[in-house]
Amino acid sequence: MAILDSLRPPLGLRVLVTAGASGLGAVIARAYVEAGAHVHVCDIDRYALDRLVSGTPGITSSMADVAVEKDVDLVFDDVLGTLGGLDVLVNNAGIPGPMGAIETLDSAHWERTLAVNLGSQFLFARRAVPLLKQSRANPCLVAIGFGAGHPGHSPYAATKWGIVGLVKSLAVELAPFGVRANAVLPGAVDGERTAADVAATCLYLSTPAACKVTGQAISVGGGGEHFLHASGVASCH
Repeated sequence: MAILDSLRPPLGLRVLVTAGASGLGAVIARAYVEAGAHVHVCDIDRYALDRLVSGTPGITSSMADVAVEKDVDLVFDDVLGTLGGLDVLVNNAGIPGPMGAIETLDSAHWERTLAVNLGSQFLFARRAVPLLKQSRANPCLVAIGFGAGHPGHSPYAATKWGIVGLVKSLAVELAPFGVRANAVLPGAVDGERTAADVAATCLYLSTPAACKVTGQAISVGGGGEHFLHASGVASCH
């Protein structure tokens, strides 16, 4: 395969994007559609889902709270019904969570932030991995994290760094099955350009050129201090 050809995602990829109805998730979903993929998104916002689906032919959707296990199960029922399988999971869901000094934080808000930002990563990965193992399209899991912690924002930072640890563990666990796992760490997603850069990184991780890229935390739109270094390879199908 020519190098330039290896940098294009295969046509017909089956992709699931969580929290994909608006913002960064919608940019990622549309990018996969433009690359010839079949895309399913889930989101808690019915209005945003309807707007995305009506404006972007080729996207199907489910309404779901990503932190609720039964909702996640229903999403995968829809994925199997619409896509027939899965080649790429983009775990994008996240909420800012409470801000303030640690001694002022409400425990319920802390728990909700962990459930959405980190718990959903587990719930979706657990359901997606058996499907990814069946894929023969260079399957991968992409987790959207964040590049750095901020004072007064400890719940969000804790969950996003937890994502990196989860991805590194999954990369080792799934390597024998040819399934890759990587994290993409955006800087502040404050405009279409940054979101597009994140989407482009997700697309790259779905190409043949990335078939040996796994266990990585890739900084996008941040300074050098945001980079993490990891190692690991997975065999290509």
